[in-house]
Amino acid sequence: MRIPKKGSLLRELPIIIVSALVVSIIVKTFFIHFFFIPSGSMENTLQVGDRIAVNKLGSYFGDAKRGEVVVFRDPAGWLGTPAASSDPKIIQTIKSGLVTVGVLPDPAKQYLIKRVIGVGGDTVTCCDKKGYLTVNGVSVSEPYIYTGDKPSDSEFSVTVPKGFVWVMGDHRGASADSRFHTDDIHKGMVPLSSIVGRATVVVWPFNHLKFLSTGSELSKVAINNSK
Repeated sequence: MRIPKKGSLLRELPIIIVSALVVSIIVKTFFIHFFFIPSGSMENTLQVGDRIAVNKLGSYFGDAKRGEVVVFRDPAGWLGTPAASSDPKIIQTIKSGLVTVGVLPDPAKQYLIKRVIGVGGDTVTCCDKKGYLTVNGVSVSEPYIYTGDKPSDSEFSVTVPKGFVWVMGDHRGASADSRFHTDDIHKGMVPLSSIVGRATVVVWPFNHLKFLSTGSELSKVAINNSK
């Protein structure tokens, strides 16, 4: 086998680096996006500091489904104005570049992650006599809810319009989700167009490595097509 000369390797190195960056950007743009979890609103499913992989491809071919954990762009100022970074400008620029090419996980400053509870046509209500949420009149058990939390501390009944979803955090007592934004332009609903993709895997730290399951009882409820 012929060994390439040192000069040849040095000339090819920029091409290799640029090609790797292009592939990384394409993967992040169309297939998989990595995010950093900044808050405890999805505990214990997700912990603060977890890095997750989000499948973006599925959002191109189908709508979000009940029970899925999804990442979405802030739909109506839920997060307010992001705090200014204390890092020097050069460090901010480097970090931003590394996030853009997919080397660092996105800090999710203007993104949120929640679980889809209702899809277009659904009526979601809290709560039945046993304290469970109901979807289209069917009580659903939610084993992923943070230990000690109720399905909701506040009562509500909403009908989700087509093209939107109703979302809630698994840590119901610490999640400012759809319930807390019913006075915004979308009445607490999240437009499907704002959804980046489904969170599928916790990739870091290794001791948290796992696939994220969907709410099995939520997925079994029939869609109400009359709405």
